[in-house]
Amino acid sequence: MSVSPAVDAWSAEGSALADGRRVGVLLCHGFTGSPASVRPWGERLAEEGYAVAVPRLPGHGTSWQDMNTTTWQQWYGEVERAFDTLLEDCDSVVVGGLSMGATLSLLLAADRGPEVSGLVSVNVSIDNKDPRRFAAPVIKRLMGSFPGIADDIKKPGVSEHGYDRLPLKAAHELLRLYRHLRPLLPQVTQPLLVVRSAEDHVADPGSHDLLLRSVSSRDVTEVVLEDSFHVATLDNDAPRIEKESAAFVARVTAGPS
Repeated sequence: MSVSPAVDAWSAEGSALADGRRVGVLLCHGFTGSPASVRPWGERLAEEGYAVAVPRLPGHGTSWQDMNTTTWQQWYGEVERAFDTLLEDCDSVVVGGLSMGATLSLLLAADRGPEVSGLVSVNVSIDNKDPRRFAAPVIKRLMGSFPGIADDIKKPGVSEHGYDRLPLKAAHELLRLYRHLRPLLPQVTQPLLVVRSAEDHVADPGSHDLLLRSVSSRDVTEVVLEDSFHVATLDNDAPRIEKESAAFVARVTAGPS
């Protein structure tokens, strides 16, 4: 199935910084969303001279039926591929993401250790207390989808170009991703910028607390957004995310003085 340019992967080559180093940033979109949800964020970081990669995760940007044929390993594999491509040309790479994109970024940080220079998490999703989760293996065989979760955005007239249905087989894969990641969170030691919306109608509120008490990072900065919902990267506080993350990337990738 063809992919609209509005929801396809996006990248910027970047340029060498004043001291000759090249810095890369990998940004990942969320579950049933698309690169459109984080592309403006990436474009702002590209203006700082950073090389930026915004991959389109398998099953996203086409149809929810397509997504029901994918696995979390495929989503993560695309994130690793984009990360390795940045590493080929950059001296340092920071990873970040929105919702499930932050989940996958955490897994990458746990797996790749010092290759990841820092991590930006926006409204992370690593926990789910919905009682229907226990029935997911059965429900996914009886129904193809539930009503969608896209576009939880306070700002009027803005869309992340996600699916209007939540594919249930893929949702079960998301639960498997959570179970795989949670025991690995103590392996996350990188500097961490944690951004969360005070009002979020998608991510389980326990995700933020679980993240903070589980990682081993000593350099942790928290930012609370008061004027955005879940897709904060397109919401009223997007400029703050862009400003805070640009400063964070500059700090954690700074060369020796």
